[in-house]
Amino acid sequence: MSDLNDVGQQDNWRCWLCDAPVDPDASTNSDLGPSIDNFAAAKGKKGAPAIERLAHRACNTMKGKIAPVVPWSQDLFVVDPSTIFESVERLKAKGGREVVARCPSQSDADQAAAWLLDRLSRLAPGVAFETQINPGGGQFMLVLRAG
Repeated sequence: MSDLNDVGQQDNWRCWLCDAPVDPDASTNSDLGPSIDNFAAAKGKKGAPAIERLAHRACNTMKGKIAPVVPWSQDLFVVDPSTIFESVERLKAKGGREVVARCPSQSDADQAAAWLLDRLSRLAPGVAFETQINPGGGQFMLVLRAG
């Protein structure tokens, strides 16, 4: 296992699950304290390399009980958003593209696309994602593609 400071610096002291800042000086016993999440081992992928990411202790503990949830920003106007974490995992494994949300206007779709790419740059830094906005039926589909 890597040093907590090395993993924290790698992830810019942001929780990879909730994207909120992690205080490097907080107690590791505190819910908001830093912890290292060994993602591949936690999912039971035999032979897969371990991916160490920084997480709040509470986020890391919760992930052990339920599938990780990466929330959409409440500042976005998206309808029927897909589960970000599961979409990312599917696209990383199989490639292709997936509709991840619908937006009522082009500007809402543009804002959601920019936010999603920014968020994914921290959630899955080793994967190049692209977004596409497809108009139709009075709405705009936000499509995510693994590049």
